[in-house]
Amino acid sequence: MGIDFFGPKFWLIVGFAGQAMFSARFLVQWLASEKARRSVMPNAFWYFSILGGSILLSYAIWRQDPVFIVGQGAGLFIYLRNLHLLRREARERAAS
Repeated sequence: MGIDFFGPKFWLIVGFAGQAMFSARFLVQWLASEKARRSVMPNAFWYFSILGGSILLSYAIWRQDPVFIVGQGAGLFIYLRNLHLLRREARERAAS
């Protein structure tokens, strides 16, 4: 009798972990905005988005849910693009 490490319970934990990371980005954004007393989007928001989105995409692939897969896949592209734009902006500021 072997242990099915990648069985349904494992993937349920993965799904909840991904959702927790994905939800943490809102907490980070809210706290940063409260501290600045204006709406801000810290870089950590995008990192939590990528981490949570990647984990949720893994879960969606395991579930074979095409709607979830497309949604998380598109989101990952957007999050990565935003980080790229932020890094480019930081390099341009540093060069000025």
